[in-house]
Amino acid sequence: MTSDNTMPRNKTFTTRKMVITAMLSAIATVLYYLDFPVPLMPGFIKLDLSNVIALLAGFSTGPIAGVTVCLIKNLIQLLLKGMGTTMGIGNIFDFVTSAAFVLTAFIIYHNHKTKKNAVIGCIIGTLVFTVISLPLNYFIVYPIYFKAFGGEAVILGMYQQIMGGVKNIFTALCIFNLPFTFVKGMICALVTILIYKPLSPILKGRD
Repeated sequence: MTSDNTMPRNKTFTTRKMVITAMLSAIATVLYYLDFPVPLMPGFIKLDLSNVIALLAGFSTGPIAGVTVCLIKNLIQLLLKGMGTTMGIGNIFDFVTSAAFVLTAFIIYHNHKTKKNAVIGCIIGTLVFTVISLPLNYFIVYPIYFKAFGGEAVILGMYQQIMGGVKNIFTALCIFNLPFTFVKGMICALVTILIYKPLSPILKGRD
């Protein structure tokens, strides 16, 4: 009797996790599309809040759900927009950095599920998100952009229109991209911390 009662409950729980993950993936995909340019940044760099949803998925449902949200939002965008001349490198970059953000935050929060640990997890996750973006951009993403958009000088010129003294791409990444990525991560972290507790009963299925 105990075994018979347990199996449907586990199955229901698994199904619920799948439904919640699918729902959050859909919301994240919409937010990913609702990106917008940021003042004092090149036009191809935009801000979106889709990582808020990935963090919510990670905190409420587990790391697999969080990473799945990161993956699905990028796969859907690739399917709708195509890989283009950049071979989808922007989406790959977003998936890797977002997944690292979510996993770092989850690991810290999961050790002791308190608001303090959620805050610490989000902050450290933001730092990981920011730090790994620099080598990924410099060694992988931007070399592909150079080939797709007419060379390094073209990309560098976009930065020089904002700050004429920028002499090379590495300097541009440090001056522009790193602070932007950190601020983006902190915005997502702050929004997540503010809305997670009110949404937690819904996401976890509590009455």
